[in-house]
Amino acid sequence: MTLKTTKTMSDADVRTFLPRPIIGVGAVVWRDDQILLIKRAKEPNIGSWSLPGGAQELGETLEQAVRREILEETGIEISPPILVDTVDLISPAPNGIIQYHYTLIDFTAEAVGADLCAGGDAADAQWVDATRLAPYKLWNKTIEMIEKARRVRGNAQPR
Repeated sequence: MTLKTTKTMSDADVRTFLPRPIIGVGAVVWRDDQILLIKRAKEPNIGSWSLPGGAQELGETLEQAVRREILEETGIEISPPILVDTVDLISPAPNGIIQYHYTLIDFTAEAVGADLCAGGDAADAQWVDATRLAPYKLWNKTIEMIEKARRVRGNAQPR
């Protein structure tokens, strides 16, 4: 009798060296003057701090994707998200072939509820003063997105 074994692929295997980009969503989620950051539990950039978010799934709208990802990673529900901007994260391997290519679509939203709990692809989740981000060593594009989100949020507030 022979046993049949199947190899399972990790997320990293499925998301590397693809012929096309992966669509990712994220959000600058606000609670007063604090923003929500997560510590990544998976590659790429495991252990680094970033905005919560992840890959859009087939059949899911961008709004559904961002709401799901924020909830999965932080336990936080959000107000209707507002589009902020897009950015491409392209990482070539040493041989020059593209290992990762994510087209990231970022939103801003207000937190609804306060029961913060890291989960999913997040090893940790924290509310952080939006003016004290240096200790988190964020990607420069993330800092730019937070500043853009601050402007969008200011324009969306009732006057």
